[in-house]
Amino acid sequence: MEKRIYNFSAGPAILPEEALKEAQENLMALPGVGMSVLEISHRSKTFAEIHADAKANIKKLLDVPDDYAILFLQGGASLQFSMVPLNLMPPKNKADYILTGSWSKKALKEAKRVGTINIAATTEEGEGDKKYFKRIPKQNELKLDPDAAYVHITSNNTIFGTQWQNEPEVGNVPLVCDASSDIFHKKIDVKKYGVIYAGAQKNMGPSGVTLLIIRKDLAERSQDSLHTMLSYKTYVEKDSLYNTPNTFGVYIIKLVTKWLLDMGGLDKMYETNKKKAALLYKAIDESDGFYKGHAEKESRSLMNITFNLTTEELEKKLVEESTKAGFSGLKGHRSVGGLRASIYNAFPIKGVEDLVSFMKDFQKKNG
Repeated sequence: MEKRIYNFSAGPAILPEEALKEAQENLMALPGVGMSVLEISHRSKTFAEIHADAKANIKKLLDVPDDYAILFLQGGASLQFSMVPLNLMPPKNKADYILTGSWSKKALKEAKRVGTINIAATTEEGEGDKKYFKRIPKQNELKLDPDAAYVHITSNNTIFGTQWQNEPEVGNVPLVCDASSDIFHKKIDVKKYGVIYAGAQKNMGPSGVTLLIIRKDLAERSQDSLHTMLSYKTYVEKDSLYNTPNTFGVYIIKLVTKWLLDMGGLDKMYETNKKKAALLYKAIDESDGFYKGHAEKESRSLMNITFNLTTEELEKKLVEESTKAGFSGLKGHRSVGGLRASIYNAFPIKGVEDLVSFMKDFQKKNG
């Protein structure tokens, strides 16, 4: 088998080897079924069990209350940028958005097509093509509308490497969260949210599945005038099976969530994630300015560590040399530049340790 390298990509991203091996072992034929998971009907008893297991695992990991629905959609978080306002904004036709990065700005763009948007806070800095985000807003910076239909946040910002450490206080207004890049990185209190949505391809499974956890009473806001496939009611009433779902994607999510449960759940995962990030941030902070973190310390992400070197030439050189050394995906997003190490749940501690050693060696040679 081809040797696996260290995958620091922001997404599609690394998956647990245990899940990949089980999928590989049973790809030709699921045990007792005689068909591949890629071939079975989404109406079959076999897939019904896979689907039920995936939902049960998620419910257990996050202690999802019974008055919430766990759904699997398609179209990525990008489709949710439209579905959230289409379903939740009427009849008030206004909502609050908190801007902390590129993806929250994209969500805002789609919401503006539906109703009036109040930018409750933004931490954007710079001008023209040099705009960027370095931090999460503080609670006292939020200018919330108590009559808004909902408040929207992006929990983790892959491009800029910032992350909400705690949910904002939003009163009785439902909190809607795009958790695409940090879902399952720690235990959260689902009751604090009206809707949580997340593309699977960063921390949960393969691309092509979107997890939606929605309080059932909020799904009732969906207008009957909405197209069938754009209505949350459709997915709640049909348990995500109105049309053919991404059956293979749901199967992998089942394996990934089983891996999380087997390792001890999300509290255990959180401790591991904090250790991994601390190793890399320590190397950056103790480099005497050779490496410089992008995000302000109190807003740093555990999932995406973004940093720069003293010159663009050095950054390019590090990317080239790290690629040859077996580290993939370290080049920063084109809108920011620099370096980005995405160390999602499945990324091994050994990989972070090896990257730190490489960075220290690179500094000795080029500092």
